Amino acid sequence: MTIILFIIVLAILILSHELGHFLVAKISGIRVDEFAFGFPPRLFSFKKGETRYSFNALPLGGYVKIHGEEGDEENDPRSFASKKIYIRAAVIFAGVFFNLVLAWILLSGTFMLGMPTSVEDFPEGTVKDAYVTVIEVQKGTPAEKAGLRVGDQLLDFNTTKDLQKFINENKGKEINLKYKRGKEANSILITPSENPEQDKGALGIAMDKIGLLKLPWHKSIWEGLKRTVGLTALVAKLIYEFIADAFGGEPIIDKISGPVGIFKATGNFATLGFTYILGFIALFSINLAVINILPFPALDGGRILFLLIELIKGSPVNHRFSNMVHTIGLVLLLVLLAFITYHDILKFI
Repeated sequence: MTIILFIIVLAILILSHELGHFLVAKISGIRVDEFAFGFPPRLFSFKKGETRYSFNALPLGGYVKIHGEEGDEENDPRSFASKKIYIRAAVIFAGVFFNLVLAWILLSGTFMLGMPTSVEDFPEGTVKDAYVTVIEVQKGTPAEKAGLRVGDQLLDFNTTKDLQKFINENKGKEINLKYKRGKEANSILITPSENPEQDKGALGIAMDKIGLLKLPWHKSIWEGLKRTVGLTALVAKLIYEFIADAFGGEPIIDKISGPVGIFKATGNFATLGFTYILGFIALFSINLAVINILPFPALDGGRILFLLIELIKGSPVNHRFSNMVHTIGLVLLLVLLAFITYHDILKFI
């Protein structure tokens, strides 16, 4: 079931991103030769009008093949290369924009259905069915060893302060914590550490009191937009800090996940409920948008960077050179993806 859900999540994200490129290219009068989900080998395809729609065997990506995107066919009015810089930039940026729009739609939907949110973010009484909830489990701590997970609702405590007080009073003693995971209630034996490591609590969890915020549709759209903007800014800040740490020599591999880590996270969120899955897809979509706009070859941001260089110098960058740079960038990204995937597998063995 998790595999199917994982493929569905990828399909939604990929199709929304590529749909942005596809639609803006079509609107701009550019010929689109192929709209593909996944990477070859091709499973099946069909042609409608001038575009072939393909479904490939490796569901870890997708692409839109736009006529003239490699810099050729400059004299063809339906070629990407023949269009003005602002049109080409719009076609490239559309994928990022559609990922953000997808996040807005999904987050608005969660507010309509019931958005899991902290009671501290909204006036008292607005958030319903609130529980002290685990929002992080740190590695090598009593919580991880006992099997607590993100999303577990800790029962018998009205506030996080009540639970913290109880834990501090029982350091070194075995306690019985009642929790709810999904629809099932259970209990777990756990011993809070007497001398926890620095920056780790006695249990090794972060927690908050979280409940469901359900809003009418018009307020949901507004709150969804605000949440999308806020999360986009937060993701951009975290990615900036991640890159800064990488250049500063800090260990970063444990801070990122590849397809295996995302697959595991998808399964975890699936156990929490439908709104959590929607929120997870929205956050994933925002991450994809922010990463794609980075000025790195082969990413959308890298292609926009070359357009900016063209605008400054007054003529296109040599096509062979730009294609070579983007190819090298793609190879480096694939190597990085393979390394991250290998590290993910080691973490879960």
